[in-house]
Amino acid sequence: MWTGADPSPRATTNARALEAELQWLDRVLQQRLAGHFGQDAAVASPRTATDRGDLPSPPPLSATPDDDLARLIREGGLGPAERLVLALALAPHLRPQLMDLLFVSNRNLDRGFCEFGGWKGRHHGGFLPTVETAAFLLAGEDLSRRFALRQMLDETAPLRRLGLVRLAHEAPGEPWYGSALLAGADTLDLLCTGESRKPDYSTQFPAKLIETRLGWNDLVLDPDVMEEVEAIITWARHGDTLMRDWQLEKALKPGYRCLFFGPPGTGKTLTATLIGDKVGADVYRIDLSMVVSKYIGETEKNLAQVFDQAQHRRWILFFDEADALFGKRTATSSSNDRHANQEVSYLLQRVEDFPGTVILASNLKGNIDDAFARRFQSAVYFPMPDAEQRLRLWEGMVRHTGRLDADVDLADFAERHELAGGAIANVVRFGAINAMQAGRDRILAADLRRGIAKELRKEGRTV
Repeated sequence: MWTGADPSPRATTNARALEAELQWLDRVLQQRLAGHFGQDAAVASPRTATDRGDLPSPPPLSATPDDDLARLIREGGLGPAERLVLALALAPHLRPQLMDLLFVSNRNLDRGFCEFGGWKGRHHGGFLPTVETAAFLLAGEDLSRRFALRQMLDETAPLRRLGLVRLAHEAPGEPWYGSALLAGADTLDLLCTGESRKPDYSTQFPAKLIETRLGWNDLVLDPDVMEEVEAIITWARHGDTLMRDWQLEKALKPGYRCLFFGPPGTGKTLTATLIGDKVGADVYRIDLSMVVSKYIGETEKNLAQVFDQAQHRRWILFFDEADALFGKRTATSSSNDRHANQEVSYLLQRVEDFPGTVILASNLKGNIDDAFARRFQSAVYFPMPDAEQRLRLWEGMVRHTGRLDADVDLADFAERHELAGGAIANVVRFGAINAMQAGRDRILAADLRRGIAKELRKEGRTV
């Protein structure tokens, strides 16, 4: 947020560190070009991080706690080669003119040099690097070093596993080295501003951060349900320890997948939100209206935008009304059926590969595809509350307001009317509005009875 103030001390520290890193990249680039065009035979074949005697040494890492670049490099265990790739991905955002050297044209072919790589953006006029550009700097014509770069940019290697860089390749059949080399959005934000920002809900990111002012005392659940929820919390807190220190990674896939099912208003969304609060993780609800598309491939693309951003964060992904995406596959009698089944298969793969916590919510367990159900670590049933639980819900929502008239008997309402927590909240809201419209400062039993009748009609029931 713009405040009109000078950059924060952290941002200033990051700027100094990035300045040194970009100057180093510039020296490497100029040296590599000189060697490529025969101006200095000694540098004609640059080496990788394991044998880099002919490359300028990278700048020393600062010990300053506010230096986010140094911290990322240390945490990722990045060597000089990885640092150079990261600097290359950052350069178009921080110093685009530094890459202009690679615009040199091959006079014999009247086009650019293919070994320099690069791609053109829609609006950006500068040189945008690809993996081929990194290969030019680090490998030259040495195939073994070129292969080493591919391993360095594997999705399990630090640069991509930690979200420091991303690759984009949308041209099937074209070389993998033509993939666009992009800086991770989180990394760029952190280094430029000194803080990690949460993504905004948009068509490019169809998920919304959900929060609540309620606490665990406001949630009324069966003991069996709470036991299942505690297991989810334990995994979210200690999953990494169990996988790594207990050496379970050989037998178990990372992440935790669970299904919340039961009637509407029984606390599924609130439970997911409170789990996030308990473990210090953001909970993002996927907006299915912006995800599902009638166009082939668009649904998968929309979901990929969420999963790609969540891959390296401690997010909990929450799919409400999950039937729309995770429903049963059908016999392939038409191209539409094949398309729908393809979407479900893609979802299954992404959910299985996601290292964090995924919670699906549905009113009916039977609507979820069996292939998903088999892969859930838990399926938690949220039943309708009994009379005692309904009384706790009534009391928690309205008793503390001091706005109930003496004729209101909450115990009687709880005993006589089977309502879920969401429905009770709607009744309380209706009662308060009705009292306000009547010019009263108290909610009468009649107000609540009218609200109850309204809720029951919505469900096709009568008082």
